[in-house]
Amino acid sequence: MIHLSPSAASEITRLQAKQQPNTLFRLAVKSGGCSGWFYDLSFDDQTRVGDRVLQIDSLQVVIDADSCNYVNGLTIDYSEDLMGGGFRFHNPQSVVTCGCGNSFAT
Repeated sequence: MIHLSPSAASEITRLQAKQQPNTLFRLAVKSGGCSGWFYDLSFDDQTRVGDRVLQIDSLQVVIDADSCNYVNGLTIDYSEDLMGGGFRFHNPQSVVTCGCGNSFAT
């Protein structure tokens, strides 16, 4: 369903280690942003009704039911440059992405 590059998985693991024990990594798609939808990455201490929990390598990724339709085939990468580090999203379903790389339209 989704793919994490080794650098993205490493960064998520690093950030997750700073959270409370047993914290889950949550990926969501929310209305807004420059192009209509944006990716929201967060940590959560519980799952909710309708959530899908994916095991990707050593990480558990929680995705709410509404977001599942928008992230099928999504690849998440992480890279650092002179401006700092950031997650990059490559979604085969998006027809428009904005310059920030976090907002898209289908």
